[in-house]
Amino acid sequence: MTPQHGQPAAQPAPLALPAHEEPNQFALLRQRRFAPFFWTQFSGAANDNLFKFAFTVMVTYQLSVSWLPPAMAGLVIGALFILPFLLFSATSGQLTDKYDKTRMIRFVKNLEIAIMALAAWGFVANHVPVLLLCTFLMGLHSTLFGPVKFAYMPQVLNERELTGGNGMVEMGTFVAILLGQVAGGLLVALPGIGHTAVAVGCIALALAGRLVAQFIPSAPATDPNLVINWNPFTETWRNLKLAHGNVVVFRSLLGISWMWFFGAVFLSQFPALAKEVLHGNEQVASLLLVVFSVGIGVGSLLCEVLSRRHVEIGLVPLGAIGMSVFAVDLYFATRSLPAAEMMGAAAFLAQPHHWRVLLDLALLSLFAGLYSVPMYALIQMRSQPTHRARIIAANNILNALFMIGSSVIAGALLGAGFTVPQVFLFTGIANAVVAAYIFLLVPEYLLRFVAWVMSRVIYRFKVRGDEHIPSTGAAILACNHVSFVDAVLLMAASPRPIYFLMDHRIFRVPVLGWLFRLAKAIPVAPQKEDPATYEAAFERAAQVLREGDLLAIFPEGGITKDGELQPFKGGIMKIIERAQADGIQVPVVPMALTNLWGSYFSRIERGTAMVRPFRRGMFSRVGLNVGAPVAASEVQPEPLRGRVAQLLQA
Repeated sequence: MTPQHGQPAAQPAPLALPAHEEPNQFALLRQRRFAPFFWTQFSGAANDNLFKFAFTVMVTYQLSVSWLPPAMAGLVIGALFILPFLLFSATSGQLTDKYDKTRMIRFVKNLEIAIMALAAWGFVANHVPVLLLCTFLMGLHSTLFGPVKFAYMPQVLNERELTGGNGMVEMGTFVAILLGQVAGGLLVALPGIGHTAVAVGCIALALAGRLVAQFIPSAPATDPNLVINWNPFTETWRNLKLAHGNVVVFRSLLGISWMWFFGAVFLSQFPALAKEVLHGNEQVASLLLVVFSVGIGVGSLLCEVLSRRHVEIGLVPLGAIGMSVFAVDLYFATRSLPAAEMMGAAAFLAQPHHWRVLLDLALLSLFAGLYSVPMYALIQMRSQPTHRARIIAANNILNALFMIGSSVIAGALLGAGFTVPQVFLFTGIANAVVAAYIFLLVPEYLLRFVAWVMSRVIYRFKVRGDEHIPSTGAAILACNHVSFVDAVLLMAASPRPIYFLMDHRIFRVPVLGWLFRLAKAIPVAPQKEDPATYEAAFERAAQVLREGDLLAIFPEGGITKDGELQPFKGGIMKIIERAQADGIQVPVVPMALTNLWGSYFSRIERGTAMVRPFRRGMFSRVGLNVGAPVAASEVQPEPLRGRVAQLLQA
């Protein structure tokens, strides 16, 4: 893919540190490259929600505006806020790609100060039209900031930090939303000075955000020669086509947008759920929002731990399963609650059957965090840097459309006589169907999930030296072959997809054969046995390297039957020669799987496998040692075997 206009400026990749030196997600808050950015986005999200919630309370409970009835106020404010995402996301993506991202952030924060100054006058003067205008302008503020937020992180964080960084931002966003709404509700209700207090709070947050933005280090433009297309409609269509050019990224955008659809259904129904189903007052509605926000935050922070600090999209199916399970259980937990008088939060919590409702809501949102953070990180990692902000802009457009769709569909279901719990049941079932569809369209999610389960549930899998696996560009991974699941474990060790050159006979193994076909593994047969398959395998291997992907080969040619490292065959030399003929010098990364001999999937039982499931107990400790890459010109079968043998002893 080439840039739309001009040539991109060369961008240095974020520095990859050894694993023991990399900061975890909380340590990032002590680093200038992340902390000022985090607090800038935190203050902006808090200010958005303080303003919107205070304004909603004001026109719903405190002012009588004939042309804006209380029942419509929330819908109008929400629609005005989201409209700029549809109109200006494409333009904001272009601006972010063209200009220094730190410069864009400071411009957006200056704009926020101006908007909040106007809003302050609107609150003090009780001028609803001005506040409606400010709602639209704050939507524009968020529209401009969205692409910057997600395009900045991959420019300053390396691959091992990206999941943690996204988790922190996702957690921070939901905490900021929660605190902003609580502050807005409390300030606007202060007797006599409520509107003035809201005005002061909005300006103070805007100034604080601009102050910390001054400390964000420079993040240079990724496509400074880009010519801006100011037509939002043609550029929106162009952005969607641009995103569609990368199938995995585009379908991940759809997956994230579905998550916003899913979440919007629940968030929009909390007041009705609290009042009509749980017989609670506004305190109970607020409690539901708190539980949902905390669940999202915890799930987002768990991603780094569960992914072992890689971009682990295997968590996405896990998240989708949890979202559906607990959405469906929420229906069963709420469908037959006994009638009761209207109650506050204390009385609500005093009844044991309400704890199941809160637990379902907490786990549902926790799994939503596990679902969304790896998808955001994948989009950031797989999008071309010169187009990354425009891809994020396309994501924002799709998110807005899906959220509007969620309002329409939820309204239609309620209008058709569905109860709120039935809407939740419908959404949970729909989530399972949509998730299954996405995972079949993009098998990588399902494959990574299988690899994640295999390496963390069936085995206790420890990887050393994974910083040697290239984060970009073509490479050959050369590994010993000990069991039927070696390829699955290598998948778990690499944040990038791997194409495997594998003995054609393994495709006949039940389940594993289907899995490897889904992974587009390349079957290879001995030349004397099947010349056509032999030649096709090496042609496909050459194509993988030409496309800049990772190719894995087991140079022994088959699974060991005695646990010993077998002689390496010459197939790897043929692959290197084909690559050199294509003008590609690919590094070869030696790898050694350790302690797999004797496990369930090895051939320790008289040359066969999968005979005694628990011969080593429930959890086998296995590992992968990765060595430094070897230049293609230095590779020969026997010295390469020696490197792998050394890694086996490491």
